[in-house]
Amino acid sequence: MTSEEFYTDIIHFFENIEKYYGSKTEITEGICTSAGDFSADFSTWNLFEFDLIRSAYRKTGDRFMMEGKKNYYEIAAGSIVSFSQPGRNKFEFIEQLGENVYRITKLRFHYKY
Repeated sequence: MTSEEFYTDIIHFFENIEKYYGSKTEITEGICTSAGDFSADFSTWNLFEFDLIRSAYRKTGDRFMMEGKKNYYEIAAGSIVSFSQPGRNKFEFIEQLGENVYRITKLRFHYKY
């Protein structure tokens, strides 16, 4: 995949995220400190659940954001090193936040269609 296709896929995802508004959204987040090794030995995991209310791109800071009631989650657009769709209504982002600090964000939308 070329870098242009990579960025086009990410932009396409966020341009079409509105269809998931109102859907239960699960975010599983893993932070690791071993060159992208998200095994239990090198990672810390978090889980968030909310109904997606809105999303936006925050130009200041270069962040994609998703919001639910009492929940707010951001992905650093300039730090994304991997983006994939491993299943229907499932998406994964990997950000490199430091020399050896990576964050994987797994999104799962409980979409009715």
